[in-house]
Amino acid sequence: MSEHNDDAEKEKKSNEEAANSSSEQEEVEHSDMEKIRKYLAQMLRLSDSSNYDEQSQQRVLRELSIDGVVDYIKENENCKIITMAGAGISTSAGIPDFRSPSSGLYHNLEKYNLPHPQAIFELDFFMENPEPFFTLARELLPEGFKPTPCHYFIRLLWEKGLLLRHYTQNIDTLERMAGLPPEKLVEAHGTFHTGRCLKCRAPYTLSWMKEKIMEGVVPKCEECNEGVVKPDIVFFGEMLPERFHFLADRDFAQADLLIIMGSSLVVQPFASLVDRVRSNCPRLLINKEKVGMQDRLSRLLGLRHGLIFDTRSSHGGRDVAWLGDCDTGCQLLAEKLGWGDELKELVKKEHERLSAETNAETSKD
Repeated sequence: MSEHNDDAEKEKKSNEEAANSSSEQEEVEHSDMEKIRKYLAQMLRLSDSSNYDEQSQQRVLRELSIDGVVDYIKENENCKIITMAGAGISTSAGIPDFRSPSSGLYHNLEKYNLPHPQAIFELDFFMENPEPFFTLARELLPEGFKPTPCHYFIRLLWEKGLLLRHYTQNIDTLERMAGLPPEKLVEAHGTFHTGRCLKCRAPYTLSWMKEKIMEGVVPKCEECNEGVVKPDIVFFGEMLPERFHFLADRDFAQADLLIIMGSSLVVQPFASLVDRVRSNCPRLLINKEKVGMQDRLSRLLGLRHGLIFDTRSSHGGRDVAWLGDCDTGCQLLAEKLGWGDELKELVKKEHERLSAETNAETSKD
């Protein structure tokens, strides 16, 4: 009996030692993982403060819905809002989304035997054969296009003193046409608003380039008579404008709310901007589908990377997705903020003004 008790005692002690060893091992692994997380967060600039974990585990919005975002804006009188936009805010204006397989833009360029569709936005290919780009440009130029309710919603944010900055991937200049001041606008991928000769760097205006492009000719420099005039849009392989990097470093750390509209959030470095706001800054996505979501590796490492719509996550509580077309989403948001009629009236008034200007120009011709 004594021997049996001794054996039981030994087994119990052995189990306790194994449990303690396992617990110690888990603590070491957890500590190592935390070190890795902190190192990567620091190197990748995905964490902005030592109290990130504490902040991110708190629900920032009372309700994870567009109503929760509206309440948040109303409660923060001087709310600094950054808006980010992609092609989805311009499609209702008639400007096709060239990334969509149903748009037909790339299909219309088949006769130029492009090595691949993106070649049309590659500088080396453009230098050899600029004609395909300018064929595409005729469809992308804001000729007769009018800004959408989404564009005017962004303008309303500015008029009400809430817009910190608008970051756009679009090159269509519709934000400018909507009346957004240049200082509030960051055209991350450049713009058709200006252009330069690739040979002598002589500057050219949109109106000059538009006239040539709509005539179906490749714009040639009138200064050196040699170079092709390229709009100031960013081609693949080119650096983004210095203004983008300078302002992004400053703006996103100040933002109280981030609104992302009509973007697939796949093109870098634009897509990574969503991670540069503070960890307690709410983020609203207005889009036809959920995009830019946190991947498994980032989730495993505990990195603040990507949008988190899973409310069960300990890092949830600030990201909201409203799915549908951008104009409807912006109109809904405006109505809930008490600006619905104001937005409709602004769109109506501005579209009438633009139509009158177009008719006047046509009469002159």
